[in-house]
Amino acid sequence: MFNPTPLNLPNYPFRVSQRDGLYFIFDEIRKKHLLLTPEEWVRQHFVRYLTADKNFPSSLLKLEGGLQLNQTKKRSDILVYNRLGEKIMVIECKAPSVQISQATFDQAARYNSVYKAKWLAVTNGIQHYYAQIDHREKKFRFVAELPVYGEL
Repeated sequence: MFNPTPLNLPNYPFRVSQRDGLYFIFDEIRKKHLLLTPEEWVRQHFVRYLTADKNFPSSLLKLEGGLQLNQTKKRSDILVYNRLGEKIMVIECKAPSVQISQATFDQAARYNSVYKAKWLAVTNGIQHYYAQIDHREKKFRFVAELPVYGEL
């Protein structure tokens, strides 16, 4: 029986299927079924939150994009672009059972050292943290609520 962890995000309708005892969720961005892991459950909810509640264009989201970091290949969970094709937000998703820690922020910050995005978000589906980054001044400030897409 499919019994996911309740998240601190609105409920959205998802296409969940079962095959060979495993659950899969249809990813509307990548247009394919993905194994439904706890982290994928968070990622899919957060993507829907961005598009449905914060007016982020789905065409400007890249999920699990690859990047090169110190000769190592990594994958960022969600990368958001502006209409000019510039990276404006890096979002790191964790499973609900994973506590958001300094190590989580450090991981997102390492990815952003490559991307140079103006925004950083970290979520486990229950706790969400948003930071606006000033790369020139080497400062950041946390904000309580993520702005809608047009206000980033």
